[in-house]
Amino acid sequence: MMKIGVFGATGRIGKLLLEEISSDADLELGSVFVRKELDISLPKGTFVTNDLEIFIQHCDVIVDFSLPEATKALLHALTSNPKPIVCGTTGLENSTLKEIDKLSENMPILYATNMSQGVAMLGEMATMLSKILSEADIEISEIHHRYKKDAPSGTAITLGQKCAKARGLDLSKVRISSRDGNIGQRSKDEIAIMSLRGGDIAGKHTIGFYMDGEYIEITHNATSRLTFAKGAIKAAKWLIKQKNGLYEIDNIFR
Repeated sequence: MMKIGVFGATGRIGKLLLEEISSDADLELGSVFVRKELDISLPKGTFVTNDLEIFIQHCDVIVDFSLPEATKALLHALTSNPKPIVCGTTGLENSTLKEIDKLSENMPILYATNMSQGVAMLGEMATMLSKILSEADIEISEIHHRYKKDAPSGTAITLGQKCAKARGLDLSKVRISSRDGNIGQRSKDEIAIMSLRGGDIAGKHTIGFYMDGEYIEITHNATSRLTFAKGAIKAAKWLIKQKNGLYEIDNIFR
């Protein structure tokens, strides 16, 4: 039976992960890393600890939905004790992303800013349409609940990267995330990524391809965070069978 370690267990998705793993007959909740008391009952035998080394030792694969600084600490601990890890933490710095890439030489890592199958398919369509509709203006918008701290969302940035790559562009050079005042007309290669926050929206991402006389918009709506928890568990089951390397959520569905 595969033992999963949950890192970031007190978060919204972390709590859902605990419930889903506990109800899966093929899985065991091996260890849980927490810095404060959990308000959820856990299966007997689960290691609950605030010691990273002990946390890593008592699981076969790690699922991480935490905060950027916490993920950095976990990655550092994994340097001396490699373990398969599914990471869904967003808002990571470039230096952390580079560390993930380097660590993947010694362990299988799946990093995804969104764990849903629907978003994986949205990314595939975005790549295709960016190539085919090469003259279209691309605009991306995302809406999330009022508590989300990072903006734009990691998913929106990932989608922007796919669109830019399909056109041979570097997103960091063509992306804008605000418009205010007399800024002049839109540039040809510009890719906008705009954010809205409010209510309890789990996540909505829209990519628009705007042309003269017509436009196409494709949208993914997440109606429950449970989607992300289930996707992460599916990723963990898949990842533990893979060789060392860096994987994306898209790889699971190909």
